[in-house]
Amino acid sequence: MRLVAPVLAPADRLRRAVTLLHRRMRQLGNDELTLTQSSALASIVRRGPMTLGELAGRENVAPPTVTKAVAALEDLGFVSREIDPDDRRVTRVSGTAAGRRHLEEVISVRTAWLEARLADLGPDEQRRLLDALDILEALSDDSRQGAS
Repeated sequence: MRLVAPVLAPADRLRRAVTLLHRRMRQLGNDELTLTQSSALASIVRRGPMTLGELAGRENVAPPTVTKAVAALEDLGFVSREIDPDDRRVTRVSGTAAGRRHLEEVISVRTAWLEARLADLGPDEQRRLLDALDILEALSDDSRQGAS
């Protein structure tokens, strides 16, 4: 008796494809950071100085988790803490030149890998994928999510 693989629903197919693509890209670029550290560094570098509370909210993690991640990034020289000049009770964390360089290097390696994979696609596949990017970006936009 031959077993037939079940037909996967579109949401399950998309979840699996995104998960596998993300996993593959995480393996590239010699990034020694954890997912939390990498995401926190990207937020800090892209959005500028922020408090640990703001970072925890942006990353949707508990304050102790973000504190531990920032401490590790600080040990690596990727971020620095600065006292807020307007409120000396507040500390903001900023990306350093080394942190920006690290993020750029990892992104560069991952982008080059993805560009090579895209170049292997035929023109019609490339067009279909590009057409889907707006939809994929909208799906990942937290501001459009309903209550769940």
